[in-house]
Amino acid sequence: MRITSINGKRYILVIVDDYSHYTWVHFLRSKDEAPAMIITFLKRITVLLQSPVIIIRTDNGTEFMNQVLKVYFDSVSITHQMYSVRTPQQNGVVERRNRTLVEAARIMLIFSRAPLFLWAEAIATACFTQNCSIIHRRFNKTPYELINRRKPDILFLHVFGAICYPKNDREDIGKLGAKSDIGFFIGYSADSCAYKVYNRRTKKIMETMNVSFDELSVMDFEQYSSKPGLNSMTSG
Repeated sequence: MRITSINGKRYILVIVDDYSHYTWVHFLRSKDEAPAMIITFLKRITVLLQSPVIIIRTDNGTEFMNQVLKVYFDSVSITHQMYSVRTPQQNGVVERRNRTLVEAARIMLIFSRAPLFLWAEAIATACFTQNCSIIHRRFNKTPYELINRRKPDILFLHVFGAICYPKNDREDIGKLGAKSDIGFFIGYSADSCAYKVYNRRTKKIMETMNVSFDELSVMDFEQYSSKPGLNSMTSG
């Protein structure tokens, strides 16, 4: 991405399960982080799904074609298949998902009037929502259900950019202090059953379950110099 995220990330790593079409997104500061990220993901997903990864398909970029990944793939008997960088149709599922996620995130940022440095949160939220809502034609189930073997809880979903009120957990607020801060909903925790909120007071992202939502009010992010526009967010 042309604009660095609030956490200093510039690149998106999109991983799609060929069976379920479940999608994971990871964000990188540089492409050099890709090998370690991929190895960590493969170890975690093998344990989570109790099933070994047999084949990985990537383009032949240096972030995938390197000795670190080759040694790891050989050690766990993973077959690495490659397709040409200039022939994305060879890996159409990932390419389509990448475009869909970026376009969805762009629209979410525009309509919530969120600052562009929240692009990574918008993409992650779009990914989670699509995993829970898109129906796999072959199985007539969502990717979430195919991976987790249960239906997603749609009541857990909220509108990106919605005004919300996370509980104020400061110890110095006193008896008359505000019990809640004002924030904007920007996604779901990757590690727990919690929401990600951009706290307007601290200008930081927090994860919490102690939050109430007001999705009927007009979204009103503070205006920043980098305002989202139709052509200002492109993947790179």
